[in-house]
This record gives sequence, structure tokens and C-alpha cells, in this order.
Amino acid sequence: MSTNPNWHERAAKIAPESRAFIDGEYVAALSGAQFDNVNPATGQVFGRIAAGDAADIERAVAAAKAAFEKGVWARTRPAHRKKVLGAFAQALLAHREELALLETLDMGKPISDSLKIDIPGAARAIQWYAEAVDKIYDEIAPTGPDALALVTREPVGVVGAIVPWNFPLVMAAWKIGPVLAAGNSLVLKPSEKSPLTAIRVAQLALEAGLPPGVFNVVPGFGHTAGKALALSMDVDAIAFTGSTATGKLVMQYAAQSNMKRVSLECGGKSPNIVLADYPDLERAATAAAYAIFFNQGEMCSAGSRLLVERSARDAVLGKVAEIGRTMSPGDPLDPATKLGAIVDETQMKRVLGYIDTGRSEGATVAFGGRRVREESGGYFVEPTVFDGVTRTMRVAREEIFGPVLATITFDTVEEAVAIANDVDYGLAAAVWTRDVTTAHRTARALRAGMVYVNCYDADDITVPFGGFKQSGIGRDKSLHAFDKYTELKTTWLDLS
Repeated sequence: MSTNPNWHERAAKIAPESRAFIDGEYVAALSGAQFDNVNPATGQVFGRIAAGDAADIERAVAAAKAAFEKGVWARTRPAHRKKVLGAFAQALLAHREELALLETLDMGKPISDSLKIDIPGAARAIQWYAEAVDKIYDEIAPTGPDALALVTREPVGVVGAIVPWNFPLVMAAWKIGPVLAAGNSLVLKPSEKSPLTAIRVAQLALEAGLPPGVFNVVPGFGHTAGKALALSMDVDAIAFTGSTATGKLVMQYAAQSNMKRVSLECGGKSPNIVLADYPDLERAATAAAYAIFFNQGEMCSAGSRLLVERSARDAVLGKVAEIGRTMSPGDPLDPATKLGAIVDETQMKRVLGYIDTGRSEGATVAFGGRRVREESGGYFVEPTVFDGVTRTMRVAREEIFGPVLATITFDTVEEAVAIANDVDYGLAAAVWTRDVTTAHRTARALRAGMVYVNCYDADDITVPFGGFKQSGIGRDKSLHAFDKYTELKTTWLDLS
């Protein structure tokens, strides 16, 4: 890896691949259609991407199905799949700077985050599932001496994956890893807002030894390519990460077609509960700030609701605002930048619209609340903290997906839990307390797939990621992810 690279010089020279990757080669969309790829830091077009539609999805699914039925990957030894996926993971690290630059140009996150968090995280996911391939055992049921009942896992077949724009490669890797490790074929539809790394890594997978047709990437819009993938009669499972509204559509498409298996990781409005007995309120406030401002707040698990016990409100809120002032949005290609650009103009307007809504509902802007760096042409919103929020306000109930924090005060733990659970989502939650009994009881009472105690957004590939209620169905990460991409078969042998 280079030392202290000039990212602007590299950005000026880069010419990213923009075509779909189907059956082992890059191809234009059959219609010839393209769409603009816009740098959110400048508002300028820096490429044109193949606009795949139903015809391109059909071509990719056919390639994936043919590869699966031939068994060129599905029927290979686990040790072989382990070797290829391990080489693929190492290729991601070998191209870390290239992939990090594509990620930052595509969706506006700071280059330091792309380089140190996103690309290594994606490689770690692929490597972990490579190592898991030959460590999952099948079962023999305890049926008695007159029979032998084998319970085996088999790949589900062709998997369609639709991934979001906020962590383009990491979210893709969470699906690529277990899908391929289990022996499936894959058609990946990246977000039209950030397709570049997915397009690039398809070639790296081929070079690592993955057979043509096993891993296909079709860029395009959700209402065309994404819908076609979910409706395909030859896709056996569909895995989606994105908004709850779109997740509901994916479920409908699966039902309308072949009743394919559906897994969804959708929205969140995660509560971060700070009790006054926690001995280091400054630490809790610092974590609360990063829980909402990291990645420009564009995280489904962001701690977007800060629930603070009334006696600790001033101390916590003051520290959050102090940190927010140090995270003023900057040039994403500057390694010192902590907060980058919002992914596009549409999302920026959505975030600013919610800020206006919060004001009109009676909440107070304690800090921030404005678009900044307009002279750059990019889409930047400063960290924003609302105070005086009530549980019925839209800014307290709806996912904003930006650096906007809603602060709500409470007087008892029971009240905090009631507020925390009083939304449609249940992805993540946190509680800060020195009392171990309170910690356990609160964690158990919170209706969320992940509960952090005295921390926020702690993460490892070994633990499942997903939520309750309208935050989704199924889990990414950990060995539990294999449940989405495998079928259980019982083979009964009569020994009587």
C-alpha cells in the first residue's frame, strides 16, 4: 500500500469499469442505456454506468443457473471453495486503495473510513466465510437402530442480492461470503447510487478462481433491475438490504413469482439510552455522537434517538454538541475528514426536509441544522442535534438516514424502554448504566436484534446482524447467515 497517496491526483486519473459483469465478462446493457454516476462531493458526473433492466437480469440469472446446474462451483470440494474465497479476500486487500477510492467517489464517505474500515471489513467477511466452509458438519438424527436419517445442508441454488449505497462493499460482502461459501450462484444488484466497487470486485473474484457465471453483477435501478431480480422464476432466494418500504415490495414480488426464500435487513430508528448512574457520561456522550454522525448518519443501525435521563441531559447533550462541532463536513478525499458528503441531492433534500419538519413540530435545534460547503457543488449537511423531542414527532419515529439526532428525556427506566420500543423498527438499541441488573433487564426488555451495553455499534463478523419488527427477516453475518442460503435435506435409510 502506498504511503500518503495524493487522492485528488488518483481521482483525476481513475477510469472505473462501468459495465455489467455477466458469465465471466463485462458487457453493456442490452438496451445500451446508461445513467450518470455523480460524485456527491462535487455534484459532478464522473462516469456513465450500464443501466441494466429485466433483460440483463434474465441474462445474468440464466448464466447463474447454468453454472449451478453444471456444478462447476456447487459440487466442488469445500476445501476448494475455501481456497478460492481466501484468494478473493486477499485480492480485495491487494486492491485496497483502488477500491477505497471508488467507494469514496461513489458515495461521499471519508477516504480514511473507506481505506481503514470498509475495504478491510469486506475482506474480513469473505475470508471468515472461506474459513467456515469446511467447518460446518451435517447431522445424523437419533432415530433408533432400524433407520439411518441424514440431515444435510445443500445450496439453495441461484441467489439474488440487492444491496444498499451506504456501505456498498461491506454490505455486499456480508452476502457474497455465505452465498458463495455454501456453493450457490449469485446475481448481485448494487445500488445505482454506488455500483463501482461491486462491478470491480466481480473481476477480482474471477481472477481468484471463481468459475464464470457463479458471480454476476448487474447495475441498474430498483424499479427495473431490482424488481426483475425479485420476480425471476429462476431465482431461488432473494436477499435484500435497504429501506423497509422497498423490503415490503421485495416480499410481494417473491410471492407473486415462485415463492422464493426472502431475507430482509431494513430500516431502523435505534434508541441509545443513557442512565444518570453511568459513571462516565462524557464517554457515553462521545459514543452517542459517533453513533449518529459516523458515515454521515447513513446507517440503518445509527443511534438516531438519544434517550437521556433528565438529570444527565445537560452534561450529555453539551458533550454531543461539542463533538459535533469537531465533525464539520469536509472534503472526502482529505484523510483528515471525519464527515463526508450525503450520497446524492435527493437524499440531502430528504435530510434537510426532516430538519425543517422537526422545527415545525416544535423541537429545538441545539446544534447544526444547515447545508454547508455549497460552493463545492456537493451535498453536505452539518451534524444536527434536536432537543425537546417528543415520542410522537416524525423526527423521533421515522428513519432520516442522515446526521440528525433526536434527543428525548425520561425519568424512569420503564419510561425509557416504553419510548424505545414505541416505533415500527427494532434493529439496534443501547443502554448505558453501572448496574448489571438494570443492564440485563433493560437489554431483555428492548425489542431489537442487537442491544449494546455501555457501548454502541460494537461489531464483529462472528455475531448475527438483523432486527425485530419492520427492521427485517433473517440475519447477516455469523454462521446463522448460512440458514438463508442453504436447504436442509433429510435422507432416510431403512435398516430394518
